Amino acid sequence: MKIQSAKVIVTCPGRNFVTLKIVTDQGVYGIGDATLNGREKAVVSYLEDHVIPCLTGMDPRRIEDIWQYLYRGAYWRRGPVTMRAIAAVDMALWDIKGKMAGMPVYDLLGGKSRERVMVYGHANGADIDETVDAVGHYIDMGYKAIRAQTGVPGIKDAYGVGRGKLYYEPADAALPSLTGWDTRKALNYVPKLFEKLRATYGFDHHLLHDGHHRYTPQEAANLGKMLEPYQLFWFEDCTPAENQEAFKLVRQHTVTPLAVGEIFNTIWDAKDLIQNQLIDYIRATVVGAGGLTHLRRIADLAALYQVRTGSHGATDLSPVTMGCALHFDTWVPNFGIQEYMRHTEETDAVFPHDYRFEDGHLIVGETPGHGVDIDEALAAKYPYKPAYLPVARLEDGTMWNW
Repeated sequence: MKIQSAKVIVTCPGRNFVTLKIVTDQGVYGIGDATLNGREKAVVSYLEDHVIPCLTGMDPRRIEDIWQYLYRGAYWRRGPVTMRAIAAVDMALWDIKGKMAGMPVYDLLGGKSRERVMVYGHANGADIDETVDAVGHYIDMGYKAIRAQTGVPGIKDAYGVGRGKLYYEPADAALPSLTGWDTRKALNYVPKLFEKLRATYGFDHHLLHDGHHRYTPQEAANLGKMLEPYQLFWFEDCTPAENQEAFKLVRQHTVTPLAVGEIFNTIWDAKDLIQNQLIDYIRATVVGAGGLTHLRRIADLAALYQVRTGSHGATDLSPVTMGCALHFDTWVPNFGIQEYMRHTEETDAVFPHDYRFEDGHLIVGETPGHGVDIDEALAAKYPYKPAYLPVARLEDGTMWNW
């Protein structure tokens, strides 16, 4: 069995997605997600110019060997472009193997560890009252866990406050739009949100919050401490993680659970955080961390230290990644939670899938492979549109972490 051909499909049914399709000489095909929000064309070039020519003629059953070939063989390792290209190949190969075996991917990984996967949705508002109402809406839809973000008075376009109630998409312009930030204003306001949420809805539902790398370690520790009475499921991306030791300071001052990793590319980005038990949840993704082959290595390391998974699941990850994530979540022993930002109807039509939402959980399908396909004719009706993530500046004009 050989890889006969491969091609990249770029489509924009409301936002840009990059999909790799690999076809074998036996007519079996698999697809993988290679989307990198705001830098999509970089991965397209990497795949078309540097990966696909190498794949032709390879045995698609040798998933591990192909992964090592693309990672070790390139010499230039890691990085978001390289690892998303590798992830797309890896997802497509697992899809092919599942179809050949007549088995869903979770069975190939080792079988189910659970029957359903708890997910969290995104509730946001321009102010506290709007966010409280939005959380109530998610509770009414059956969610057991909700991430809550609010606009902050005096901050222009605060992170996490989307233009819609279910389909938050931050990549909003052909060139980066400008947002603002003021840490002191956020520190004075965010605890009030969770105080009102607990007063309104009690403690039966899980609440989460995203700092989006905005705080210094000391500021993050301060906010984590202030949020302790409200028993958050986690405080996400509390400080930039390039310096993994920064989390030591946060950990020393708060027992609020910490989650990080949506921008991680390899196990090395998380090694010290996991081994030193500085986090409670690792948020690396199938598409961001080199596919299922590599993500399960990260999860296995995390399991040794009682760190659980909480994979990123924003709308900039296509239903292909979500399908693969759910197979991973259904198998992985140390599962914690799965982010679930709903895709638009147009996106769901382009990427037909067999997973479903039910009572605050996603349930993986039984289709052989990962259970997600692409309608190429429909995809062709949505051409690529340049779209960048915003940038953030402080009030004095200093560039900050968006």
